[in-house]
Amino acid sequence: MMRALWTAASGMVAQQLNVDVISNNLTNVNTTGFKKERVEFKDLLYQTMERAYILEDQGKPVNLQVGFGVMPVATVKNFGTGNFEKTDNPLDLAIDGEGFFMVMGPTGKIQYTRDGSFKFSITEEGSKFTTSDGFPVLDDTGNEIVLNTDVSKLNISSSGELSYTDETGAIVPLGQSIGLVKFPNRYGLESTGRNLYSENSASGFAVNDAESGTRSTISQGYLESSNVQTVEEMVKLIVAQRAYEINSKAIQAADEMLGMANNLKR
Repeated sequence: MMRALWTAASGMVAQQLNVDVISNNLTNVNTTGFKKERVEFKDLLYQTMERAYILEDQGKPVNLQVGFGVMPVATVKNFGTGNFEKTDNPLDLAIDGEGFFMVMGPTGKIQYTRDGSFKFSITEEGSKFTTSDGFPVLDDTGNEIVLNTDVSKLNISSSGELSYTDETGAIVPLGQSIGLVKFPNRYGLESTGRNLYSENSASGFAVNDAESGTRSTISQGYLESSNVQTVEEMVKLIVAQRAYEINSKAIQAADEMLGMANNLKR
């Protein structure tokens, strides 16, 4: 009977984590470039009471086993592209494809993002291209992007090349391109908050987008919305809540049966 208590308890713990992940998805429904997550589960060890065997055309063709519950093993991001929202802000950029922008993080390490709501930070060197937190955006060579031009005249091509329109209406290249990279396994990227990701041994090293087959494209004046579907997450929330409730009922039933066993009289 104690097995039922611990098995149902593992189900409640797993569903609590499931609700936590769904809650985070719903919370970030308006976060630019956010990618929704889902939890993956696996069953735990089994106690084998009798093994299957066939000997001289006789025996038991199936096992007699009892499981010990469930455990969460991974949270997997869905990197599907969100809807593009038109902003008409020349500093807002959206990526169509699997690419990521490169950003110099607060620790001096390069990090990656899909959030293209960029800004200009005024420095002694000029206008520096940064995130909303002030982290510098990097070009395709890994250098910071510093410009001395009117933001309203800034042009960014689909491949990330920077240029501006001069007084005569001519397009003048600025000699820099916004860097885009891809990863051999983007699902292995580690989320670090502030819409940033860090590479690790699971994701593999960043590869220049232009050298990785199908190229991603940049749309100026657009932002990529979160790919969270509110109705879908609400349905998942209801299912998780019901599963949590059923596991609690199993614990109550096991407790009542133990109480009956304790109250048996000779």
